[in-house]
Amino acid sequence: MSSGYEGLTTKLERGIGFAILKGEIVKTKYLQYLAVLSTLALLFPVGALARNNAHSVQIVDVVQIGTTQLKPGDYKVEWQGTGPAVQVSFRQNGRTVATLPATLKANDDQVTQDAIMTEATSADRSELKEIDFGRQKEALVFDQNPDGR
Repeated sequence: MSSGYEGLTTKLERGIGFAILKGEIVKTKYLQYLAVLSTLALLFPVGALARNNAHSVQIVDVVQIGTTQLKPGDYKVEWQGTGPAVQVSFRQNGRTVATLPATLKANDDQVTQDAIMTEATSADRSELKEIDFGRQKEALVFDQNPDGR
């Protein structure tokens, strides 16, 4: 003869099993959210520390840079790398007009303001030697003749 307690025990066990299962699901979701938030928290400082390797400059006279002659106008100067050796691109109206190597001087206390330095090589020609970014205390130095010629 079976007692009525067996059915009650089975129902009770199922209820406890469901509660345990539900608790495990909640814990799993909590851990997933915690993992996502932790990842975001770790990535945020990396993004905040990322350097801006692009600046706008205005060139007022024709200058020679490498084999390219830059006409007066507004340019976006971008460089790849963290220095000291970097690859610099000059972009105007979204188009790259020159790319060449340069030396990035960072944390340079001599750089106090934005400036473009040129050197006259003849009566009608100037070479771009350096671009200073005062706010960042950075400078891009262009060596037109790295082998001394």
